[in-house]
Amino acid sequence: MRKVYKLEDLCCANCAAQIEDKIARLDGVQHARVNFLTQKFTLEAEDAQFDAVFAESVSIFNKIEPDCTVIR
Repeated sequence: MRKVYKLEDLCCANCAAQIEDKIARLDGVQHARVNFLTQKFTLEAEDAQFDAVFAESVSIFNKIEPDCTVIR
C-alpha cells in the first residue's frame, strides 16, 4: 500500500533526511520519502503492517521534529 500525507511545520531539510532514514529502516517499509520542499510524506509498506508502520513513523516524526504534524 502507498499513501501520501501532508506535513505541517517541518522546519528543515536535515530533519527530513533523518526522519526518512529512520522510517526506511522499519520492518515492512518498502519505500519512505520525506520531502521538505513540498511538505509531503510518502509511505509505502506491506498492507498487513501499514497501520503499525504509520504509527511508528508518526512517533519518529514526533521525536525528531516535535512541532511537525502528519495530516492523515
